[in-house]
Amino acid sequence: MKTRYRLIRRRARGGAFYCVDSTTGKRTSLQTSSEDEARQIVQARNQAERQPALNLQIAKAYLAGTDSGVSQRTWQHALEALTATKRGANHRRWRSAGNDRAFDLIRDKVIIETQAEALLKVLRSGTVSTNIYLRRLHNFCLDMNWLPWPIIPKRQWPEIKFRDKRAIT
Repeated sequence: MKTRYRLIRRRARGGAFYCVDSTTGKRTSLQTSSEDEARQIVQARNQAERQPALNLQIAKAYLAGTDSGVSQRTWQHALEALTATKRGANHRRWRSAGNDRAFDLIRDKVIIETQAEALLKVLRSGTVSTNIYLRRLHNFCLDMNWLPWPIIPKRQWPEIKFRDKRAIT
């Protein structure tokens, strides 16, 4: 089987290495002038192309080198950690939000294995406050480096829509 990605070096660009996609012909910079680093990056791309089922396991192994709890940390652990940082009324609010039934859909899921569809399902089954607290929980996990990248990008979160307010006039 022919490899999809190959390595080239452009001397005109200061000796930088590039990765060329043999199917599309697209050339992307590897942002390095070290040949060893460039070879590893191209090799990883080719390996990911050949073995897509192993990608998650390989990523977990690399992440476990920096954070030992990455493969066991669930959303419930994140909720408890976030609630522990709050005091007074905020602590009570977060405890109440953590008991929301909509969070039961992801409560026992490992954070790193969670797909965007699961979070969207929580948003559909919850209320406005579910949307707000799930965003905050997601951002907390990002800030703590428990997520390497956002599950749902910032601009893709559903809009927070409050109901009409009624008052006596």
